[in-house]
Amino acid sequence: MMSEILLYVGSGAIIVWGIAHIVPTKSVVRGFGELSNDNRLIITMEWIAEGLTLCFIGALVLVITIAAGTEGVASLYVFRGCAIMLIALAVLSLFTGAQTSVVPIKICPFVKGSVALLFFVASIIGGSGV
Repeated sequence: MMSEILLYVGSGAIIVWGIAHIVPTKSVVRGFGELSNDNRLIITMEWIAEGLTLCFIGALVLVITIAAGTEGVASLYVFRGCAIMLIALAVLSLFTGAQTSVVPIKICPFVKGSVALLFFVASIIGGSGV
């Protein structure tokens, strides 16, 4: 039961964080000032892509938790794979966006890392130790 709670909390948190990336895209892009059309489109694409990736990771863990539970080998691989991906994104954010003065971007590595930890711990306590 505790593993499911950790997975639900982590899934919800990363989905909300992903939506929080997507919603302000227009104002974020405007914040870069004058850009060529190509640069504006690339920044828009990348900003939305990160938000969608975060939402997908959260939705995948949520669906697997509901549909397959926490004890199967496949479930554990999904939870741990998503945790690894979030760690990779957290490291990327740590060396890029977190170096800016924008507070929500500065805390991005912490949010991603925290959810990765929730997923990993849940995979240990809920699984068969794969």
